[in-house]
Amino acid sequence: MLRVDSSKPCKLVYSICKHEYLGYLIEPHVVQLNPDGDFSLTYQRLFTATAQEFSKILDDTDWKLIKLLEETEQGNIIKRYYKKPIRPVEFFTKIFDDKLFEVIRPKIEKRMSDAFALLKAKEIYLMSKEGWPVERRLYLAEEAASVLFHFRRDENETRYFPTIKYQSMRIEFMFKDAQVISNQPAWLLLDDTLYFFEQNIEGKKLQPFLNKRYISIPKTSEKAYFEKFVSPLIEKYHVYAEGFEIRTEKYEAVPVLKMIYVPGGVSQLQLYFKYGNYAFAAASDKQVSVRTEKIGDDYIFHRVKRSLKWESNKLNELIGLGLVSSGTLFSNLEIDRADLSEDTDASFSIINWVNDHHTELVEKGFVFEQPDGNKKFLFGKSKIDLDIKETNDWFDLHAIVYFGPYQIPFIELKNHILNKIHEFVLPSGEIAVIPDKWFSQYANLLHFTEGTNSLKLQKHHIGLINDFANSELASITIDRKLQRLSDFNEIEDIGVPLRFKGTLRSYQKAGYNWFHFLRKYNFGGCLADDMGLGKTVQTLALLQKVKEENAGEHSPSLIIMPTSLVYNWQKEAEKFAPDLKVLAHTGSFRNKDIERFIDYDVVFTTYGVVRVDIDLLKGLYFNYIILDESQNIKNPASKAYHAVKLLKSKHRLILSGTPVENSVNDLWTQMSFINPGLLGNQHFFQNDFATPIEKKKDEDKARRLQALIKPFVLRRTKTQVATELPPKTEKVFYCQMSDEQAEFYEKTKSEYRNQLLQGIEDGTYAQTQIKVLQGLIKLRQIANHPAMVDETYTGDSGKFETVIETLQNVLSRGHKVLVFSQFVKQLQIYRDHLDKEEISYLYLDGATRNRGEIVTEFQENDDIRLFLISIKAGGVGLNLTGADYVFILDPWWNPAIEQQAIDRTHRIGQTKNVFIYKFITRDSVEEKILALQNRKQVVADSLITTEESFVKSLSADDIRELLN
Repeated sequence: MLRVDSSKPCKLVYSICKHEYLGYLIEPHVVQLNPDGDFSLTYQRLFTATAQEFSKILDDTDWKLIKLLEETEQGNIIKRYYKKPIRPVEFFTKIFDDKLFEVIRPKIEKRMSDAFALLKAKEIYLMSKEGWPVERRLYLAEEAASVLFHFRRDENETRYFPTIKYQSMRIEFMFKDAQVISNQPAWLLLDDTLYFFEQNIEGKKLQPFLNKRYISIPKTSEKAYFEKFVSPLIEKYHVYAEGFEIRTEKYEAVPVLKMIYVPGGVSQLQLYFKYGNYAFAAASDKQVSVRTEKIGDDYIFHRVKRSLKWESNKLNELIGLGLVSSGTLFSNLEIDRADLSEDTDASFSIINWVNDHHTELVEKGFVFEQPDGNKKFLFGKSKIDLDIKETNDWFDLHAIVYFGPYQIPFIELKNHILNKIHEFVLPSGEIAVIPDKWFSQYANLLHFTEGTNSLKLQKHHIGLINDFANSELASITIDRKLQRLSDFNEIEDIGVPLRFKGTLRSYQKAGYNWFHFLRKYNFGGCLADDMGLGKTVQTLALLQKVKEENAGEHSPSLIIMPTSLVYNWQKEAEKFAPDLKVLAHTGSFRNKDIERFIDYDVVFTTYGVVRVDIDLLKGLYFNYIILDESQNIKNPASKAYHAVKLLKSKHRLILSGTPVENSVNDLWTQMSFINPGLLGNQHFFQNDFATPIEKKKDEDKARRLQALIKPFVLRRTKTQVATELPPKTEKVFYCQMSDEQAEFYEKTKSEYRNQLLQGIEDGTYAQTQIKVLQGLIKLRQIANHPAMVDETYTGDSGKFETVIETLQNVLSRGHKVLVFSQFVKQLQIYRDHLDKEEISYLYLDGATRNRGEIVTEFQENDDIRLFLISIKAGGVGLNLTGADYVFILDPWWNPAIEQQAIDRTHRIGQTKNVFIYKFITRDSVEEKILALQNRKQVVADSLITTEESFVKSLSADDIRELLN
């Protein structure tokens, strides 16, 4: 039951009261009025929950005050600081202590301060000891009072006391029953007035003098007292002194950056400000700083006025240039760690930053300091003047490095840059820090240079030189003809050989001219045109021209290829260059008398034969050695690579539609075959190119590698050059698994998932990659047809049904179809069905011997319209333009391999529109891997290109997703 009747006159008041434990509080009370308008003895404390009934006497400010002051009420405080239910008397007698008071009281005073700001137009009273809220009317001071602290020092003691002025009048407050009702900020209750103060004075500075005239400091304690108490007081407040001097001093400030070098850690800059001889750390909030000086028996307090806004602007200038607070001391600044790459040495990052911004910092007035006894670093801009000139056999590099006033020959930095040594000791003993970017800009260049007294580069590093020419890092003089190497369109036109049968298309003619340019400068090259653009024809034109030019002198050329392509080369040579005398050095019963090679212009052989016959072949000197499908030597540990490296020739070429098949590493063997030394040694290439590009997706390294190899790799795609090719249309058929198939699939998936997830959990996942590969292959086979995994399976397959139905539809309309799968077992299932249905077809896999005749039969026999091919056997070197439909039964991780299959029919000579049908089993690993591969296809059009390298690239999360 409420004691105050809201229907009768009543009034809201704010009452200052003293809580036995919490100290002074402000409470809102509603008091019933007597008929004559005075306060009655009926009153009640008002809370937000009970105030609604009195809303007619409340305004918006009252509602705010009630809510604010409720937070200081003892019940709310107990709830906040003691989570269990407890009676107030028990809390304050058993739980509450001085430590808790020190935590709670400042929070109460903050709310009281906010309340006083809202109470200016409200009635405030003092509560009686019995709890009546309107004992005495109080008034808020109209303006802030000021306090002057006095010190009087003589030979015996120093006396200390404050005086208070209000509205320019001194007010007596000692021995007047005054009360400090709030410490921070100070509020003083004196003679019915509540005073507040300038300069954010604390109440405890006044408290001792409520009942004391002064505090006496004996001579014996004055030194410590002056330093610990008087000095901070002078900094913050008005002080009047007799017996010692206070000097107020003003200086022009200087911002100082002090180097804090941390070897192996994160180096920092310490920002401080010098005012005359006084130094102050940045980011403090003292408008005035005081330094104490004692001369004999006299004390001088130097009161130094600081420009905090100016200091703050100087700090912000540094933050604007990219520095951040170190997090411990705000005056310590460092490079934002998020901006540091894994390779960056954080101990030098701040020095590099100073050097990069040195000119600007000096203009802004900053000066630099380094601690005594440490290494002395040279600060200032550094640059390299690099001049590259072409001589007969080399490029000569002339370079000078400037570190501040010092000039150093660039060759002296070679070891530092190649070994990532940041510190270079100058003649003065100071240390110049080599800028981070020099390691990336110049490491490649220096790695390939030769010479001890001067720097030289071999001619085949023209790509590096061009890279520098484009970057404005050097002035460069190169023969214009040599510069054209990176833009083959401008290369000198060479006449077509007289006895060449056929016409070279414009892009083939450009490739033929490029071959001649390489020959003139003695460079090796890689023709990397798309499949189907006629790499064979361009090569035969070159060899025919060489024969016609060298009619008198003669050394044969050697072309090495996979066994499956020998027949194709023979047929093409017969067709386009019948004048060439050609020998096929192949087969188990080949004639090993290699002296007879001299009677031929071109010898065709295979990688397998070269491995076996290398001891015979390495004694011969060939005109050209040409590797077709050169990705066959991609493995530097392979016998094929070691064998071809032993062969000798005047010129070297490689041909490949996919020089990068598995990884960037594939390039190293092929490039080192055509231009030894072009990419450095294998260890360097792995660390400086392969790992950063593949593991870290380093685009800058990829660009630098591209610059190195670009002059020696010519690649044209069909979309660029074969504009006369009819369009190709790709369509994906999503096939639903049959019920039996889906059940089989789910059961197998669960088995593998449990094993693999266990491996992820216990950290043995890295050792289970073979298991991952096995599991993925098995699931893919089931997605095609479970009979591939279990010969006793008698159910059907959703994909098989879809393929057969689509195949019947296409064949019935008279089209010719290529059907590709990487699984021979899958092709066997289709063969069994076709035999049963008595449908004619041709078949080719790795075991097929008479490939040439089979291809010819498919091209020329209109009665046979279906060709089943295993991808590994028929993905390259076949010309099957007779077909206009390609069925891809299972997706490959490497899109380039898939493209090769399509290019068997979508190549020069095709006149019909080509349709590519891809069959994907829905809700299977096939669908998920395609999505995953699209996500990972970033650097160099995805360097993840075979199943094995694809699996190696999978993270634990990827595996979880695949097996979900």
